[in-house]
Amino acid sequence: MTRPFSRVRLALAALATLTGVGLVAAQPVAASPKGSAPALDAVDTFTGLSFTVPAGRDDLGQPQTCTIDADLYRPHSAGPDHRVPAILTTNGFGGSKADQAGIGRAFAQRGYTVLSYTGLGFPDSGCKISLDDPGVDGIAARSLVTFLGGGSSAAYDSADLGGVPAGPGTLTVDFTTMDDAATHDPRVGMIGGSYGGQIQFATAAVDPRVDTLVPLITWNDLRYSLAPNNTSFTTGTTYANSNPGTQKIGWVSLFFGVGITDGLTGATIDPARNVGCPNFVLEACQAKATLDTLGFPTEDTYRLTDRVSVAHYLDDVRVPTFLIQGENDTLFNLQEAVATYRGLKQRGVDVAMAWQSWGHSGGTNGRSGAAPGELDLTGADIEGTYLGQRIKNWFDHYLKGTSAPTGPEFAYFRDWFDYTGSAAPAYGSASSYPVGTRQTWYLSAADELVSSKAAVLPGSKSWSNPGAGAFASYSEVSALEGAVDLPDKVTTPYDTPGTFGAWTTPALTSATTIVGSPTLDVRFESPVVAATQATGPAGQLQVFAKMYDVAPDGSQTLVHKLISPVRVADVTQPVHLELPAVVHRVEAGHRIRLVLASTDAAYKNAYAVQPVTVRADPLRPAAFSLPVVP
Repeated sequence: MTRPFSRVRLALAALATLTGVGLVAAQPVAASPKGSAPALDAVDTFTGLSFTVPAGRDDLGQPQTCTIDADLYRPHSAGPDHRVPAILTTNGFGGSKADQAGIGRAFAQRGYTVLSYTGLGFPDSGCKISLDDPGVDGIAARSLVTFLGGGSSAAYDSADLGGVPAGPGTLTVDFTTMDDAATHDPRVGMIGGSYGGQIQFATAAVDPRVDTLVPLITWNDLRYSLAPNNTSFTTGTTYANSNPGTQKIGWVSLFFGVGITDGLTGATIDPARNVGCPNFVLEACQAKATLDTLGFPTEDTYRLTDRVSVAHYLDDVRVPTFLIQGENDTLFNLQEAVATYRGLKQRGVDVAMAWQSWGHSGGTNGRSGAAPGELDLTGADIEGTYLGQRIKNWFDHYLKGTSAPTGPEFAYFRDWFDYTGSAAPAYGSASSYPVGTRQTWYLSAADELVSSKAAVLPGSKSWSNPGAGAFASYSEVSALEGAVDLPDKVTTPYDTPGTFGAWTTPALTSATTIVGSPTLDVRFESPVVAATQATGPAGQLQVFAKMYDVAPDGSQTLVHKLISPVRVADVTQPVHLELPAVVHRVEAGHRIRLVLASTDAAYKNAYAVQPVTVRADPLRPAAFSLPVVP
């Protein structure tokens, strides 16, 4: 299996075992037609470069240095008289430098020096996992930028110089394009996904020498990613609401299992990684304990998540950025990229955003990775894939200074399109985000969605959670969706009668294409919760909102298994919540169903029993709004 960004060993407490399944995998696609690819250079490879770099401070507040393991890929023709731009890249969570080998060689063939390194806390690189902290991981990466600018040297284990093997040696870079030799400032961009995406923001925030970024499927705010509350969104951050969300149990457990395992395998590189909080900075273990105990974050947790989230230091990121986010991703959903996109655009930064088919939860139609012709991170096909060509053009434009087109500001994959070759025909595009218009449905009677306020009939729907933290609704097995074959009954979402409310449209007379985030404005009634909510988050109402596509035969599909957890700060006030952004076509004859559930198996659920009612009021109808395009 191709592992472009992550060699995550999926850790599930229920299984008490680890499997060698990549968290993100790009599916190889057919090679470009003969003659369509550019002339490619031979590649010089330097393997096992070793760096010892300053990396902020450790858990005791003392300055620390960390070992970094890296490989360098250089065009064979590059030299002091033929300088080329540089690309810096690193792995996703649980991975290593090897995950980027394909993309390293591919871009070296196309006139770039690529340095791929293993992030801190992962095999063969030292120190603990700091969650892409600018003050630790960003500072460490800054030394690598200096190396690419000729400001330091590194020993390597072996080399391959255009097909001629060579033994160990020491490398000083004198073949990169320079913006300022005095400050060892190379022309350099960054690329990587997930954990290897956030490090780009962390590095750019502390090092103005970085020229452009291409982060894939990464986070805007870990507050939202690991304990979301999908209410009161504002521009620039996905977690504007100070009221805490609810823990994503599966994803949080996965990351700690993987990180601890990597600490054990890397103990010979840095034994201190497993002292105290095993292979994580102390604050991370404290945050995990808080989430496991309470089910929601506290101010202490926020101090960590804010520090490692670009949402909270976006003012320091001022370089052109091509955001690529996955439509099929329950870890870092499309809202994360939207928040970063809006924040950068507000600040006048050149930014583009593409929503690709695949993410941490797999790809489309049962695939484990990218759709054919979309992106091949093995490097076997760059020009013949839609995103591969766009990434190359982006780097050519901002690093080589060519007139290569950078593409539309917003593009999105449509999984219902048929095509051959490049996935370009399956992508819709626009000059900016959001797109289309809003189509509003209103809650009516006990279970209906109607298209006009005048059609709203009075009625109500009541339900309750089981209590004791138990779940009565199921959406997914976090981290395993799209990674391994699961029985159909395991992967089919369900809601237990009496624990949710549902409202459904009539059969649609024509297909409806949704691109973006549905919203819901609603009032909840719960005297029990009204009496307990002042005690804090544990006494507040929890709701899980989601949208189903209902076929004529009654079968229903939870689109990409995405849901929106909500913790209502004040149940006596109207609530505005945002459902996950999707790209989905509802066919003619199908119906759209809004579900408000009391629990979900992938999250921490309320311990108190919380009866709740939603009323259809013709004078103040609850409104369910969909972003639709022609």
